[in-house]
Amino acid sequence: METLNIRISVKTLPSAYTCDGEDKSPEIDVGGVNVEHSKCLAIICNDPDAPGGGGFIHWLAWNIELVKLIPEKIPKDHIVTFPIKAVQGTNSFGKIGYYGPCPPHGQTHRYFFKVYGLDAELDLAPSAAKEEFLRAMGGHVVQYGETYVTYGR
Repeated sequence: METLNIRISVKTLPSAYTCDGEDKSPEIDVGGVNVEHSKCLAIICNDPDAPGGGGFIHWLAWNIELVKLIPEKIPKDHIVTFPIKAVQGTNSFGKIGYYGPCPPHGQTHRYFFKVYGLDAELDLAPSAAKEEFLRAMGGHVVQYGETYVTYGR
C-alpha cells in the first residue's frame, strides 16, 4: 500500500473548527496521490479519546475527487458538489458532514484524520455509518495516510 502525506497546518485545532466556533471542517493537504492507482479519496475523522472506547466519529466522506487539498468548510450535505465532489456519511452525532471536536471541559482529546486512496468509487448510500463505510472500503484501499490534531476545553 502506498503512503499519502496528510497534513493539517496546525497541531492544536483553532476553535473555528470545533463546537466552540463555526464548526467548519479544516483544510487538509493531501500529498502523494497516485492517480494511476487511486480513483477517489475517502476520509474519516475519529476521536479515540472519547468515553466508551471505540472512538467517536466526527466525519465520514467518500468518493472525494482526487485533490491535493481538501478545502475547509465542506458543506454539511449528503452529496457535495462544491468546492469539491464528495458523498458524506452519518457521524457519531447522528448528523451528516463534519462536526468538530467538543470534548468535556477540562479534557484535551486527539482527533485523527485518516485519508484513503481507493481504486474505485464506493457503492454506498449517502448517510451510511462507520461500519458500512469500512465494509465498503474493504479490498479497495491502495493508499493511506493520517495525521492528528488536539483540542481541549
